[in-house]
Amino acid sequence: MPLSRPANSVIVDVDNIWKIYQTGSVKVEALRGVNLAVKRGEMIAVMGPSGCGKTTLLNCVSGLDDLSKGRVSVEGTDLAKMSDDQKSEFRAKRMGFIFQAYNLLPVLTAQENVELPLLLAGVSESEAHPLALDALKMVGLTEWKSHKPMELSGGQQQRVTIARALVNKPAIVWADEPTGNLDSENSQEIIKLLRSLNKQYGLTLVLVSHDQQIAQQTDRIVHMRNGVIEREVIPTAVAAA
Repeated sequence: MPLSRPANSVIVDVDNIWKIYQTGSVKVEALRGVNLAVKRGEMIAVMGPSGCGKTTLLNCVSGLDDLSKGRVSVEGTDLAKMSDDQKSEFRAKRMGFIFQAYNLLPVLTAQENVELPLLLAGVSESEAHPLALDALKMVGLTEWKSHKPMELSGGQQQRVTIARALVNKPAIVWADEPTGNLDSENSQEIIKLLRSLNKQYGLTLVLVSHDQQIAQQTDRIVHMRNGVIEREVIPTAVAAA
């Protein structure tokens, strides 16, 4: 199940982006001239203290939030030139999202939760069914396909959300604190799974995390502070490879 085109080309190009929030007379510069390039097949961690702009960056580069200034290009497409409906369609077809909260519908089975974004995008049930099973197989949950969220552990629920993010064969997956609700053991299992998917299928992944141990398992760590990228680091294990 290939998830992206050949690696080494730039899939996300972030050019001098700013995000400014205005509340009355108070102006907050959440992002201040951020530049970033993400290559296909790359796994990147964005780190920094609370309020530094990590989640704002993810929301802006994925098109969930509008920019104040600057430009974001994903697969050569300038998001600023798209209408809201066009951005929604682009996200549905070319992106996957993993959040700290699992956001699974409790009345649906694991398989039905994974199928849901396909059905909402107009894919027929006959087409969605095998795609969902394929995605669940990738995360090791085939035997749990008929279980509802409350019948699954936290780690298993997060695996369902990962399968849901992968089911449309996205060009890139955005993950905001994907292990934030998990204990240490399950966190390590989830990051190993994401790294395995990255290596095996060429999955391009940008994740926000406060956990240094998790970040060390990526290809590159982007450190943010006060709305800017302070520095970029190649993890020790990658540098030594």
